[in-house]
This record gives sequence, structure tokens and C-alpha cells, in this order.
Amino acid sequence: MKELQRKLKGFVSEREWEKFHTPKNLAMALSVEVAEVVEHFQWLEPAESMVLSPEKKRQIRDELGDVLIYLLQLSEKLGIDLVRAAHDKVEKNRAKYPKDRVRGKAAKYTEYD
Repeated sequence: MKELQRKLKGFVSEREWEKFHTPKNLAMALSVEVAEVVEHFQWLEPAESMVLSPEKKRQIRDELGDVLIYLLQLSEKLGIDLVRAAHDKVEKNRAKYPKDRVRGKAAKYTEYD
């Protein structure tokens, strides 16, 4: 991750784009890229979304690359360690969704007794 963040920082710096990479702009760009991923699945049946052509997978791969790029740039700009944040979030979710209460269910944690 650190190597990729250094590569992205160099890419941005070489193009003098730092002034555009504010947290607001990066969050907005991230949202747009996530929407582009969603667009590939928009009208598919659930089963269809599990069996994608190689070309469709390539297109989604490119969009997921964009999502990761903007996510890394936003986290770097805000000084957030994404790996640590993900580990912490898994632990929070473990507390919200105890396995004995939620196994096989997809409801939000506020809907469990």
C-alpha cells in the first residue's frame, strides 16, 4: 500500500494536480468511481452478476482500480492508515454482529433483539 501511495503521489506531483486533490474533491471523485462500478451491475439479475464476461470483468477491474486510487489518495490526504482502519472496523462489526445472533441473516444490527 505504501509503495502504491508513493507512486500515486509522484504521479500527481508530476502533473501539478495537488491543488485539486482536496479531501472534498477526492471524496467526490471516489463517489463517482464507485457509481461507475455500480453501473456495470445496475440491471443485472443477481445470478447474472456472478457470471461476467472477461471483457466486463476487465471494465470493472479498471473501475475498481480507480476506486482504490482515490481511496488511497483521500486516506493519505487525511493521514488515515487504511489497513488499521479496516482492522478496527472489523472489530467494531464483530461487536455489532455477534455470530451466534446473526448467522445466516442480513439485517442491520439495530434490527436484532
